[in-house]
Amino acid sequence: MEYYNWILAFHVMSFISWMAMLFYLPRLYVYHTEFKDNYDFVEVVKIQEEKLYKFIGIPAFWATILSGGALIVLNPALFKSGIWLHIKLTAVIFLILYHLSLGYFRKKLLNDECTKSGKFFRVYNEVPTILMIIIVIMVVIKPI
Repeated sequence: MEYYNWILAFHVMSFISWMAMLFYLPRLYVYHTEFKDNYDFVEVVKIQEEKLYKFIGIPAFWATILSGGALIVLNPALFKSGIWLHIKLTAVIFLILYHLSLGYFRKKLLNDECTKSGKFFRVYNEVPTILMIIIVIMVVIKPI
């Protein structure tokens, strides 16, 4: 337990980095779809999408998951502290699925095969916000 707070701090920083990618990548998808006729612009956006997903998103994802797992292993009594952790972990599972869906859409956009609109990605961009609200409330307030 000596390093628990350091792992917790790393977990929070990793989560913030992961959320930054989850918030910004769909915004790039909006630009990508709405300016698809501007070849040079889309080529730059494709590079941004790839770098954001591969070099920020994936490392932050794994850092968040592994550090969160370490926190649970170091303190398994968390599972007995109420249902809040179960709700949080359920939201995290949905966040993981959302992350994977962004990777799917990135590949579709890269190959010019995506039929989703900018409006779709604007709405889809709200999913991580809702999940983050649930996660933060469960961790900080522990209402249940």
